[in-house]
Amino acid sequence: MAIDLRTVSITPLRQTFGHLARRMGADKPASRYLEATMDLQPVENYHYRPTWEPERDIFDTRRTAITMKDWYALKDPRQYYYGAWTLARGKMQEIAEGDFDLVEDLGLAAAYPAAGKERALKVFLPLRHVAWGSNLNKAYVSSYAYGIAMSQAACYASMDQLGVAQYVSRLGLAFNDLDALAEAKTAWLQGAEWQELRRYMEDVMVGQDWFEVLIAQDFALEGLLYPLIYERFNEKLNAAHGPVFSMLTRFQREWFGETSKWLDAVLKACAADNPENKAQLATWIKAWRERALVALKPVAALAFGDEADAILEELVQNLTARAAKAGIAL
Repeated sequence: MAIDLRTVSITPLRQTFGHLARRMGADKPASRYLEATMDLQPVENYHYRPTWEPERDIFDTRRTAITMKDWYALKDPRQYYYGAWTLARGKMQEIAEGDFDLVEDLGLAAAYPAAGKERALKVFLPLRHVAWGSNLNKAYVSSYAYGIAMSQAACYASMDQLGVAQYVSRLGLAFNDLDALAEAKTAWLQGAEWQELRRYMEDVMVGQDWFEVLIAQDFALEGLLYPLIYERFNEKLNAAHGPVFSMLTRFQREWFGETSKWLDAVLKACAADNPENKAQLATWIKAWRERALVALKPVAALAFGDEADAILEELVQNLTARAAKAGIAL
């Protein structure tokens, strides 16, 4: 018996789903990110209004002063949907775990100079409370933002901050210093150098406009905090005592560099949509940048001493340049 094998090419009747075809045309294939993002938020046939805010819909554009012709213009340049995000974070976690294992296996933490360790842990460990607050604030953005493009990216960033809080806590464990973790909590609650930052975080927690919360937490505060501590302070420790803390905070640096690209793209698209957005963003950024500067000055002094003011001034200029690159003149 003869068997005749043939290759049959089947041409699909359409390249993508209907909601994407209406945006892009039926003959254009879409990425997984677009399939998992565009036009997926419900916009009609709601069953009820929020009992705590009955004057609004569940998803309501009026929850922020920002307006957009198309909220799905705020796309994520990283193209993160759930699958892509988990894969990316899994790789980052693998690297971070390897760094912690290497420090333990080689005894690098035990060999670290006591004076350097004490100073570093005083600066780093209270930041786990900042990361926890950042998780809450980003979760608020995710809950009330309009459009899946914004809400899913904010949700991923919120979960990332839980990871940051855990990695900061593990610094104390890596150096076998449980007392330092307890002292860091006391410093966060009572230490004079942390109270302005604590006040900042708590004020952002009660913010109502979700886009303003995004500006206050992600752009103004973290735009100064991460370069200040996870870059500049690490460089100072490296020069004095070696790169152990740089190894153990790699996740934070890589996360900030990657997430900044998303936030800058959001601000650029938002500012380009209409002049009112640009003016509102500039107002928020200037106000929260000044508050973040006040909040971080005591922390910078704790980390850098007399060099703190000069370093903060440079970082403020860098943040202003980021805003300008997004089309927002301060």
